[in-house]
Amino acid sequence: MRLNVFLQRAGIGSRREAERMVEQGRVSVNGAQALATTPVEEGDEVKLDGKAISPAKRELPRLFLLNKPLDVLVTNRDHQNRATVFELPALQDQSLPRLMSVGRLDVNSEGLLILSSDGPLAQAMMSPDNALERVYRVRVKGRFTERELAMLAKGVIIEGIRYRGALFEEEQDKGGRTNSWYRVVLTEGKNREIRRLVQHFGGQVNRLIRTQYGPFELGDLEPGQLWEVPPRAVMRLVEKLKIQGAEEEQ
Repeated sequence: MRLNVFLQRAGIGSRREAERMVEQGRVSVNGAQALATTPVEEGDEVKLDGKAISPAKRELPRLFLLNKPLDVLVTNRDHQNRATVFELPALQDQSLPRLMSVGRLDVNSEGLLILSSDGPLAQAMMSPDNALERVYRVRVKGRFTERELAMLAKGVIIEGIRYRGALFEEEQDKGGRTNSWYRVVLTEGKNREIRRLVQHFGGQVNRLIRTQYGPFELGDLEPGQLWEVPPRAVMRLVEKLKIQGAEEEQ
């Protein structure tokens, strides 16, 4: 870790302020006066003006799983006064922390929505770089050909927007004469991605249910029901995504 990053996380000030303290000879690492290029590793002793310092630890983030009902917006407030997820009875508990959604579901979509108390964790979960799988059950008016399924898996460009490969697997004996059910797996989750992919090939989505996001599954949560992810499961995710500074409460 760079020394100025270490000092910033210890609450010393901005990275530039930390650099000035190093230039003034006020910082030592393992007993030796530090330079701006001095790296800091776990177990090193860092002192400012002779006093030991260490990075501040953030509390372990909290994650919640919500089964989002139909006709509810994923937003804090709506200028048209439409219902939002944050107005659901399950989220009126005053003991809950301030929560933000990890991605979104359209008003006409339902299923698993993850809520996080921590911005960096939410951003890491949404980042295409981490490629967390999002799994859906999707009912489509129409049916894809094998060639179209192969094109979807490879990735397509629609109106100048590149969509990463999406896996569409038809569920056996789940459709009808005009509708087909598909299990869909994405690793990116652009705005209205599934609906646009389906429309691109002449179909129409008439039901969309998210059943999984990363390691978390919808399970038997009822519409509108909220469930908190156990701390150990949150810690495993934090470690997987390499988010720094969080520690599990003892």
